Amino acid sequence: MNQPINLLISGGVVIAMDPERRVIADGAVAIAGSRLVAVGPRAEVEAAHGPAKRRIDATGKAVLPGFIDLHGHAGHALAKSIGDTGEDWMHLTGALYARGADTDFWRVEALLSGLERIRCGTTTACLLFGGGPDVMRTEDTRAADAHLQAIEQLGLREVLAVGPGRPPFPLAYLDWDHGATPREVSVTPERQIDTAETIIDRWHGKAGGNIRIACSLPVFLDQRWTDQEVRLSVRTRELAQRKGVLLVQDGHREGSIARSQRFAGLPAPNAVFAHCVELTEDDIATLERSGAKVAHNPSALMSVRGRCPAPELMQRGIVVGIGSDGPAPDRPFDMFRHLFQLMRYHARHFRDDTVLPATRALEMATIEGAKALGMEKEIGSLEPGKRADVILVDLTAPHLAPLGAPVRRLATFANGGDVDMVLVNGRILMEGRKVPGHDMLAIGREAQASASRALERIGFTADQFGWS
Repeated sequence: MNQPINLLISGGVVIAMDPERRVIADGAVAIAGSRLVAVGPRAEVEAAHGPAKRRIDATGKAVLPGFIDLHGHAGHALAKSIGDTGEDWMHLTGALYARGADTDFWRVEALLSGLERIRCGTTTACLLFGGGPDVMRTEDTRAADAHLQAIEQLGLREVLAVGPGRPPFPLAYLDWDHGATPREVSVTPERQIDTAETIIDRWHGKAGGNIRIACSLPVFLDQRWTDQEVRLSVRTRELAQRKGVLLVQDGHREGSIARSQRFAGLPAPNAVFAHCVELTEDDIATLERSGAKVAHNPSALMSVRGRCPAPELMQRGIVVGIGSDGPAPDRPFDMFRHLFQLMRYHARHFRDDTVLPATRALEMATIEGAKALGMEKEIGSLEPGKRADVILVDLTAPHLAPLGAPVRRLATFANGGDVDMVLVNGRILMEGRKVPGHDMLAIGREAQASASRALERIGFTADQFGWS
């Protein structure tokens, strides 16, 4: 007999996303502690490992690795659907984060955001801490601490990217944590980078390895960079290299990657660049040489305004994962939605629906996302020795039945509401669509109150956006 197991998931269609891309019709997954110890046909796994402390019958369900959302934003869960246009939303969100949010805003938002991810089967996300017009709450550690404590409580896996905002400096924030009258805070880039380093030292690798920290840096689009932009980029790059963490940038396009190499020594193998639309040949060649990775966000506004050449990048050996860019202004963390959008986006461009098949799309949401994060030895596929990040998807619903072609069925017909069970590190976070220990209605009420307070502080009321 092999290693004793505490959990056996058997009888489902196992979509392993392993090097052989096995799809096992009557499969099983054995888990000991936080690790997978066996993945294979049910009869073989059960014979080799004997009885488990608990057996889960996965008949009628797909069993696959948890999804990896390679690019999203912390904060956005409390900024859904505000404003009438994308530009309105960007302006309002920037004001909301810088001048309306208190520390508790970031705690409540993390709980709401995390619950959405759990219920959609997204077990790992790489999030920028803020957004809008590059509003990053790194004037001190309070907001990040509140966010990460909530994520630790939920048991999710997350990479949180923290760093400086965009010049001109100093940046101005309002601190609402000391009473009804806010305190104006003026923030330099040096202070933001020092705060980012403190957050790395405090949180990177914590929560059983579930939490990692990355450095974030604005994308500079000028043909010539200012001395301040160069210094900011070089110092952030050096911090990421010194700490051994990822460097994340949001919004590369139209020559910006090649210029970042020329002016600041970017990209590098530890870089993940989001969006990457309308790239030049110099941009693509720079990605090839550097080993940097790409987060393609097919549902994002930037993918409307320009095209990310994801199939062409992958043909040239560049790692490309997919992200939601969510969960606002108009898209959720539901990776099933983005899988379908991904395939249609490129089929429309090439007038060919074979360009990006379902298996390739699913790879981008699992093992390729893991590669982009430098975590492919730990997550992204169901293989013995890897972390037990597993989701079960109900295949018996009318829109998924009858059973057959499970990979295509998931990529084209499924949605986040079909996810029945979620495990991270072998811990069950959701079962039967229920998330034990968390009152979703109460968290929703907290979120409503927190978002309403923040909007009022910047001169708006919730009913202006149809929230009342």
